[in-house]
This record gives sequence, C-alpha cells and structure tokens, in this order.
Amino acid sequence: MVKAIWNGQVIAESDDTVIVENNHYFPQSSIKKEFFKPSDQHSTCPWKGEASYYDVVVEGETNKDAAWYYPEPKKGAEQVKDRVAFWNGVEVTE
Repeated sequence: MVKAIWNGQVIAESDDTVIVENNHYFPQSSIKKEFFKPSDQHSTCPWKGEASYYDVVVEGETNKDAAWYYPEPKKGAEQVKDRVAFWNGVEVTE
C-alpha cells in the first residue's frame, strides 16, 4: 500500500498508483477529500498538458499547491487521468 502523508496525517493511500517521472499518481478515489482544497494554480507540462492543483489542509495548516492532477491529459499521458500526485513536503511511502 502506497501512502501520502503530510503533517502527520495520511491524506491518500492506494495499492493502485501509477509511477510517472518518479511520482506516484494516486487514483482520485483514494485521496481523503476533506484535506484537499482546490487551488487557482496551473502549470503546463509539454507532454502531459495543463495541471491543476490542490492545497492540502491538515489541522489548520495549509501546504499550498502540494497536490496536482491533469483534468485532460494530452494523448500519450492518459495513464495520469483521474489521478493525483504530490510534492512540497508530502511524504510518499511504499
């Protein structure tokens, strides 16, 4: 089971992650939605497309833009559709 942990809290866990560019992409259904707040941040990957972000909020502390996902990934990156990845201090353990 792969887990994403921030501020001492498991915020996602799944045995069905996809690894792309050394990042575990968790199914949307495996994230604990109470810890995620949509962000206005966007970025563009040349081969995956436009990413959207979530802020992760645990016990009143916010980790800005700590999770990202591709709502409409480009052709060739379909494996990340409906999946969320983490950075910025979120610990992902296998």
